[in-house]
Amino acid sequence: MDRIAPTEEPRMKAYLVTTGSLFLLITAAHVWRMIAEARSLATDPWYIGLTLLALGLGVWAFRLLRSLPKA
Repeated sequence: MDRIAPTEEPRMKAYLVTTGSLFLLITAAHVWRMIAEARSLATDPWYIGLTLLALGLGVWAFRLLRSLPKA
């Protein structure tokens, strides 16, 4: 795998933190909505799928962030 240029590394870290945080916030909002608003959402396969997708993308972003070299 090609390494990231040193000048691009801070931007890549900022991007991964931003996107990872947003996806995890979406996941938290989905879970909160399932609890507070309507438990019927917990049985909707599309809603559960989108929640799991957001969770997966958030976790993936932070795993990529951890794999970047330490500055």
